[in-house]
Amino acid sequence: MSGLRDRLADSARLATSGVRHLRPRQLPQLRVGRPVGPPTAYYLTPHLDSPSGGVRVLYRHVDTLNAMGIPAAVLHAREGFRCTWFDNDTRIVYPRDLVLSPQDVLVVPEYYGIGLHALPADVRVVVFNQNAYRTYDELPATAGPGAPYAGLPSLVGLMTVSEDNRRFLELAFPQLPVHLCRPVVDGAVFHPGPDGAREPVLGYVRAHRRREAQLLEHVMASRRPGWTTVAASGLSERAIADLMRRCSVFVSFSELEGFGLPPAEAMASGCYVVGYTGGGGDEFFDPQLCRPVTGTLELVEATLAATELPEAERRRLGRQASQAILGRYSDEGLREDLGTAFRTILG
Repeated sequence: MSGLRDRLADSARLATSGVRHLRPRQLPQLRVGRPVGPPTAYYLTPHLDSPSGGVRVLYRHVDTLNAMGIPAAVLHAREGFRCTWFDNDTRIVYPRDLVLSPQDVLVVPEYYGIGLHALPADVRVVVFNQNAYRTYDELPATAGPGAPYAGLPSLVGLMTVSEDNRRFLELAFPQLPVHLCRPVVDGAVFHPGPDGAREPVLGYVRAHRRREAQLLEHVMASRRPGWTTVAASGLSERAIADLMRRCSVFVSFSELEGFGLPPAEAMASGCYVVGYTGGGGDEFFDPQLCRPVTGTLELVEATLAATELPEAERRRLGRQASQAILGRYSDEGLREDLGTAFRTILG
C-alpha cells in the first residue's frame, strides 16, 4: 500500500508542477488537532464562480445536513470566496480558520483525485464522486491497481449521484461502501410556469458533443426555419430556468455523465426532451415522457419529429415529465439519502 501511495504522490507532484490546469486540483494545507465541538462534515469545494452543477450540489448537501441537525460547512481554499451565481447563505469556512479533528468528516469531490495523497491520515474522508467516469482523469498508467483510492487509510467510503455511477464504482472498487445521494432539482426555480406557454425554440446547454450540436443546428436551419436554436452557456441558475420555460424542445448532449442535470432541469421546466442519457441519466429518461437516443442520425430524426408534435401534446408530456422529476429529485429525497449515508459514515 505504501508503495502505491508513493507512486501516486510522485505522479501528482509531477503533474501539478508541470501542468497549470491541474494546480487548482491540489488539496489545501489542512491542520488536525483535538476535537472542539460536535463532529462536523466539511465539504471541500472548488472556488469556481461560474455555473457548475457539481458545486451547486455540494452547497446543497451542506444546507441539507445543517437543516437535519448534522453540522456541516463548505470548505473553500480561497480566503473569502463564496459562489454568487446562485442565491445562498451556506455556511463557509477557510483553511486558515479551520482545525480538523479525528471525529470530523472531510468530504472531497472527485475533482481533487490527482491530489488525494495529501489527505490528512487521521480524519475520516469520504470521496464524493459526482462523475464516476472521470475517476481516472490525469492518472498515469503506472498508478497501480485500485488507484486513486487504494492506499488512503482515512478513506471510509464513496458517495455518488446516480444508480448508474453507483454500479460503476462498486465494480471498480468492491472494497469500498458506495452511498447514493440523489441530486435535487429545485422546483422553486425549475418549473413549467403558470400557463406553460412555449415558443418555437430548441435549446441545449453547450458542453459535450459539439460536432453533433453543430450538425443539428444546420439541419434545423434548413428544415425548420421557423424555429430558433439557443445554446446556453455561462448563465445563472435562474437564467437557465427562464430559457427552459421558453423552449418547446430541449436537446440533451450528455456524454459519460454522473447524472446530467441539464436534461433533468429541462424536464422539470416542462420541456419535451430529446437526446442522450449520458449513462447517469438512464434513471430519469422515461421513453414514455421524452425521447432517448443512441446515435447522431437518431438524434436528428428524433429532434425533427419532436418539432412536429402538436404543441398540446408536447406540453402534456412536459407537464408529466416535470411532475416525475420534481417528485423524485426533491429535498425530501436528498434528506433521506443523506440520513442513510451519514448514519454509516458517522458510525
